[in-house]
Amino acid sequence: MNYRQTDPLPVAAAKAGISRATAYRPLEDGRLPSQKVEPRGRRRPDPLAEIFDAEIVPLLQAAPGLRAVAIFEEMLRRHPHLSPGIRRTMERHIRTWRAHHGEDQEVIFRQTHEPGRIGLLNFTDKGDLDVAVTIAGQPLKHLLYHFRLAWSGFEHAHVILGGESYVALAEGLQNALWALGGATPASQRQPVGGIPQSRR
Repeated sequence: MNYRQTDPLPVAAAKAGISRATAYRPLEDGRLPSQKVEPRGRRRPDPLAEIFDAEIVPLLQAAPGLRAVAIFEEMLRRHPHLSPGIRRTMERHIRTWRAHHGEDQEVIFRQTHEPGRIGLLNFTDKGDLDVAVTIAGQPLKHLLYHFRLAWSGFEHAHVILGGESYVALAEGLQNALWALGGATPASQRQPVGGIPQSRR
């Protein structure tokens, strides 16, 4: 639309990287694509409209653990005129009812770790511990860079002289990956902290 302020529509479309047909669409219909989408309604009458609230909901309230297939078989027994093809419709209705009115479900975020996918890293200051590193009687100010793979539990520690920095982070990561037997593509191209570009 910005290009359209100064250029003809075919030129504006070319500059925007879209086809002329796409560029003409806003002129024909000024609505946004999200405004054009109409909610999809039912294509046929609900076959469970008469019995769901009257018969199925009381069963769900009386026995929350009742399976949908058992309710379906009971409804077929009570109402022989029902088609066996409404099973999926009934399962959807029951699933929706349970989502809105059923018991609260336990929320679980499963943590599945795949090999070689997740590495955890941290800088650790050991100065608050009683164990101190001294050189010629003077305390050595340092940090430990700690790297761990989530799946295998592989750990690597690296002494950092100075504070937390991108160089210290990259150097510690590169050394940890070398200890694993590999290196990141970036570390193969650029030396970090005086470490050679490649190590075989």
